[in-house]
Amino acid sequence: MIRALIGGCVALAAFGAAYSAKAAGPTRPQRVVSVVSVPKGGQPVAAAADSRGVVHVLFNSKDGPQYVSSSDGGKTLSEPIAVVDRASRKPGLEFTAWSMAVAPDGRVHAALGTNAWKLKLPKEEWSLHYTSLAPGAKEFSPVRNLNHKPSEGFSLAADGEGNVTACWLSGKLYANVSNDAGKTFGPAVEIDASFDPCDCCTTAAAYGADGKLAVLYREETGNERDMFLVLWDQKGNAVSRTAVSRTSWKTDSCPMSYYALVPRNRGFTAVWPTRGQVCFARLDEKGALASRSEVKTPGTAGMRTGMVSLSLADDNTLVAWNEKEQLKWQIYDKDDRPIGQPESTATHGTGVAGVATERGEGILFR
Repeated sequence: MIRALIGGCVALAAFGAAYSAKAAGPTRPQRVVSVVSVPKGGQPVAAAADSRGVVHVLFNSKDGPQYVSSSDGGKTLSEPIAVVDRASRKPGLEFTAWSMAVAPDGRVHAALGTNAWKLKLPKEEWSLHYTSLAPGAKEFSPVRNLNHKPSEGFSLAADGEGNVTACWLSGKLYANVSNDAGKTFGPAVEIDASFDPCDCCTTAAAYGADGKLAVLYREETGNERDMFLVLWDQKGNAVSRTAVSRTSWKTDSCPMSYYALVPRNRGFTAVWPTRGQVCFARLDEKGALASRSEVKTPGTAGMRTGMVSLSLADDNTLVAWNEKEQLKWQIYDKDDRPIGQPESTATHGTGVAGVATERGEGILFR
């Protein structure tokens, strides 16, 4: 919902803080964005809303991965729930949250990594670990080793039909698929042998309205670090791929970058860094650019710093990024023109997460 107030001043209270983007012109209403701090001095990893409008948030903290939810648009958060069960906590073993997917019914799926490599544990423990939280449950399920292989770049996607896909990198782009809401997963499959992913970056995954799985990743063929969107028709076992970045980036070292992919009406929004600059693009349901080209934001990104894009009311796009312990964001209209100036607020760590409310407002977590 867009709120226009006399004097051109807009504010939305959230945990005692309010933030707003300035209007781009005298006839343009201002857009409202609220910023919410996660508990325990944590660092946000992911946020998503279910079909009831409940907001789910995954974050890392000194106590390990934690989860909270909100039924009032972020004004209040539930008590944190530990994501890792007690039996899985071993001396010296540290879990880190990588990704979260939330099904329409509110079931939460989380992907975790560990420091098993640092502890020199067996290599099958250098892997993707998975857990879930059933609707209404008070505890996450016991953590499971999903792929038993040295890997990283974990991402999860879930739809309303019980399908859950865990994507990961280990020299190639792999996935494990569940058709029973995460109770069981099939063996690892290589999505396409011709893909050559940038192994120290990540993946971002989401199911589209047509049921196809979309995966955003960075190629490294010939040291050209281009961004691609993969569409995987899992029922028909058909895979297509489209380049989404237009600015070339040739480098012989992995940029170790993070990025995000979010469904929107008739497609997706992708956000990623190229040459350290945060870019985004609107994509149609076939993965092609709906924008005229990628849009270069004023944001810059370091190694493995968070960013997110959200679809707001009036087909506007909110792009947010973490830059030197500042949470920054910019709103763009339906023609990819910036509305007002970038906004910012202090944060800590490298993470950022966000979600769009049912009214088309944005909530950012720091």
